[in-house]
Amino acid sequence: MLEIFTRGAKKGLNLTWELVIKIVLPVYIIVSLLTYTPVIPWLSASLSPFMSFLGLPGEAALPLVLGALVSFYAGLGAVVPLGLGPKELTIVAAMLLLAHDLPVEAAVSKKSGSRIVSLMLIRVLAACAFGISINYLF
Repeated sequence: MLEIFTRGAKKGLNLTWELVIKIVLPVYIIVSLLTYTPVIPWLSASLSPFMSFLGLPGEAALPLVLGALVSFYAGLGAVVPLGLGPKELTIVAAMLLLAHDLPVEAAVSKKSGSRIVSLMLIRVLAACAFGISINYLF
């Protein structure tokens, strides 16, 4: 029993290192620092018209882009310092679940012989449709 616990603890600490320390924490720090620069306000102003359909402020585009292109965990790390409310967090989380890690999954899809462009387009459009639906239904 002790061996099982030890092995589980080691695997848990390894996973924490891989996800939290190497991805989430650096992204969180970078996004926190960006809030003190003109980058976030510029991004917010540029993307506000589209993001308003989703019920999100313009700066919420950053975690969506990071989640889609880098990893789901990068998106999570970027969303925390933005201080979004429960509804906005739900919309971002739902969209990230539908369209995350697109480059990695495109490579996997290519290996399986799938049509990459159509799969990626379907995932991005489904994420947008779901985000809009949550915004207008709730």
